[in-house]
Amino acid sequence: MERLTSPLTPDLARAGRALTRVSVEVIAEAANLGSQQVRDFEHRGISLSAVDNDSLRVALEEFGVVFFAEDSHGGSGVRRKHSALKVSQLHSWEAEGGPAYEDDI
Repeated sequence: MERLTSPLTPDLARAGRALTRVSVEVIAEAANLGSQQVRDFEHRGISLSAVDNDSLRVALEEFGVVFFAEDSHGGSGVRRKHSALKVSQLHSWEAEGGPAYEDDI
């Protein structure tokens, strides 16, 4: 499958965020956008500037989303960067040792 190179569409952004289980607020902050901007884009199709669209894509990709372009086998889509097993391992590694403590170094 070929990676998506065209601008992110509202449905792909919404699907990607659903896969990551990340809130609008967290994605908006990661993309340096307003929460309402992300909601309006995902649910009402209000366009984002090219820079904002790219920022949203990068933020979603940093949370483990991969976007694919339409090809002869089907339409465009999203999937997780890692398999279910890998995601499970990552979650368990993140929980090892308890919460991180602030470092004074």
